[in-house]
Amino acid sequence: MLLFAIRFAEVCNDFSKSNAGARTADKDLFRYLYVFYFDIFQFLRVPWWNPRTIQRPQLALSKEKDYVPVIIMKKEGAIILGILLFPYYYKMALPFKDFTTLAEPPVQAKMSTEALFFKTLLFFFFRIPLKQLRNLNYFRKKFSNIHASQFKFQKSPSFVLRSGLTDCDTLVFNVEGTLLKSPSLFPYFMLVAFEAGSLLRALVLFLFYPFTCLVREEMGIKMMVMICFFGIKKASFRAGSAVLPKFFLEDVGMEGFEMLRRGRKKVAVSCLPRVMVESFLRDYLEVDIVVGRELKVVGGYFVGLMEEKKKDMSGLEEIFGDDQKRSCRTAIGINNLNRPIAHHFFSHCKDVYLMSEADRTSWHHLPRDKYTKPLIFHDGRLALRPTPLSTLAMFMWVPFGSCLAIFRIIIALSLPNKISLPILVFSGLRLKLTAKPKGSSSVLTAKQNKPKGLLYVCNHRTLLDPLYISFALRKPVTAVTYSLSRLSELLAPIKTVRLTRDRDQDGKMMDELLSQGDLVVCPEGTTCREPYLLRFSPLFSEMSDDIIPVAMVSHVSMFHGTTAGGLKCLDPLFFLMNPCPSYNLQFLEKVSGVSSCHDGGESRFHVANHVQSELGKALGFECTGLTRRDKYLTLAGNEGIVASTGVTKPKP
Repeated sequence: MLLFAIRFAEVCNDFSKSNAGARTADKDLFRYLYVFYFDIFQFLRVPWWNPRTIQRPQLALSKEKDYVPVIIMKKEGAIILGILLFPYYYKMALPFKDFTTLAEPPVQAKMSTEALFFKTLLFFFFRIPLKQLRNLNYFRKKFSNIHASQFKFQKSPSFVLRSGLTDCDTLVFNVEGTLLKSPSLFPYFMLVAFEAGSLLRALVLFLFYPFTCLVREEMGIKMMVMICFFGIKKASFRAGSAVLPKFFLEDVGMEGFEMLRRGRKKVAVSCLPRVMVESFLRDYLEVDIVVGRELKVVGGYFVGLMEEKKKDMSGLEEIFGDDQKRSCRTAIGINNLNRPIAHHFFSHCKDVYLMSEADRTSWHHLPRDKYTKPLIFHDGRLALRPTPLSTLAMFMWVPFGSCLAIFRIIIALSLPNKISLPILVFSGLRLKLTAKPKGSSSVLTAKQNKPKGLLYVCNHRTLLDPLYISFALRKPVTAVTYSLSRLSELLAPIKTVRLTRDRDQDGKMMDELLSQGDLVVCPEGTTCREPYLLRFSPLFSEMSDDIIPVAMVSHVSMFHGTTAGGLKCLDPLFFLMNPCPSYNLQFLEKVSGVSSCHDGGESRFHVANHVQSELGKALGFECTGLTRRDKYLTLAGNEGIVASTGVTKPKP
C-alpha cells in the first residue's frame, strides 16, 4: 500500500501536466481510491499471515502503467496508513474535479515538488512500521534460496501441541523469535550498559534508543552494541553470566521451552553478541551449541564492533556430525514469521516451522519450578526489567531517590529510635513483624554465672538486617559480619564488628560481645536474593545455649541493596534509594545450643542444620549446602575474600 500511495502521487502529478479531459482524470482517480480502500478492508478481514492471493479489482487505466504493487502488512498498519493518507488523497483529488481550469506551469512545478516531498516523507516516517511488517512474498523469495524440503506456517495458539512437531535429533531455533516472549532487545542492552558500564553509559543508550527505532534491526543492534561494549574490559565482563540469565529466564515462554525440550541436540541461533546469551543458554537451558555474533577485541577491551557474519561450512560438522546428509533428514528448524531466515544453518534442516507473532505473545511465562537448573545466584543493581518506560521512570527517580536516601541516613544516625522510626516510616521505609519478639532477658552461663546477651541468628538478605532487628527490638544490638566496608562501618547507627574467618579468634570475639549485650549473626556469611538458604556456619551454636532464629524477607522495586562484583560501600545507599523498601521479620522459638563439643563436633553441625531448616520452613525457602565461596565463584570469579590490614587470612 505504501508503493500504491507513491504511485498514486506520481499519477496525480502526471495528470496535472497533461491536457487530458476532466472525465478521464476523475475516472482514473476514482478507481485508484476504490482499489486503495478495497485493499484496506481486505486486510482487515483476511489474517495477515494467510499467504493466499487476495482478489483485487482490475485497473483499466488510461496510462500504460496499470499495476500497483501491494505490501501485505498488519491490520493496525493498514488502518493507520489509511487514516494518514486519506487527507492527502482528498487534497490531491480537488484540482481534478474541473479540468477546464488546469494549473499553470509554475503551479505544476509546485505540485511536482509536493509529490516528491510526499514520497520522501512517506519513506522516512514509515520506516518504523515497515521494519516490523514483513511481506510474505519476501519470505517466499528467501525460501527459494535454501534447500529445506518444506516450510510450515503455524498460527495456532498452542504451537507445540498442534504443530505436529515430534522429537528430533537436532533442533535449530532462533532465540529472539521463538524462545523469548518480548520482541524488544533494549532491556538486555540496558542491563549491560548499567551493570557492566555506568549510569552515564545507560543514559546515553536511553537517549539513542529512538534513533535505533528509525533504522533496520541489524543497524539498531550495532548501535546498541557500540554504546554498551565500547571500552569494556573483556576479562572483567561478568554481566552475561551473573546478570542477564535472570532476566532471560523471566522472559522465556513456557510453550517455547516445551518445544525446546523435544530436541536431543539443541542449536541456538541469536543475533545478539554471544557473550550475552551463551551462559544463559548453556547453563540454564542445556543448549549444546550457541551461534551468536562475536565482538572485536583490541588490547583486551571490546571496541563495540561485531564480526561480520560468516557463511562458511565449518560449523556444520560440529552441529550435524560427520554424516551431514543423514543428520539433516532429522533436523528441525524453528523461526519466527516476522524474522527472515538469515542464517544458513536453517537451510540444512528437513522442516522449518514459522510461528506467528500472535503465538509468541500469547505464551505463558515459564514457572520457576520448570527451570532445568535453579536460579540461586544473580548479581546486578537493577531489580526491575529496564523497558524503555521503566528506564525513563528510573532516570527521573534517581536524583530524587539519591536525596531521599541521604535524608534517611541522616535521620537514622542523628536521632534516637523513638523519634527516627516515625520519620523513616513516613519517608517510605516499611517494617512488618509477623511474630513479635518475646520479652528478652539476659541468660546466665552454667560455668561462669555471668549474664550474657541473647544471640539472634537470621538469614542474610542485605547489610541492613541487624539494623532492622534493632528497630524491631527497639534497642541497640551488636552485629558481626564477614565483609563490611569502612564507609558502612562508620555510618552504621549500631555497633558492627568484622570477623576474621579464623574460627578460634572469631569465637573469642563473639563470646566477648555476648557478654556486653545482644548479638546478631548471619551464619550464611553472604546475602542471597532468591528463596534459598545457604549453608550455615556452625560457629554460632557454640556461643550460647539460647538461640533465637529470625526469619527475614526484604522487598525492593527498583534497586538491589547487594552486589558481588560492585562497590559494597554503596549497598545501603542503593537499598535506601528505593521508593518503599520493606522488610518482613518473624522471631521464631528459641533453639538450644551447645556451649562446648565433646562428640567430634556433630552436635554443633546438628544445631546449625536445625536452625537452617526452621528458618526455611518459616520462610518457605529451600535449604542448600552452597557457601559464600560458591556464590562468588559463580558471580565474580573469585572466592569473595578481601584481604585487609590487621585481619587474619583464612586457613586453607
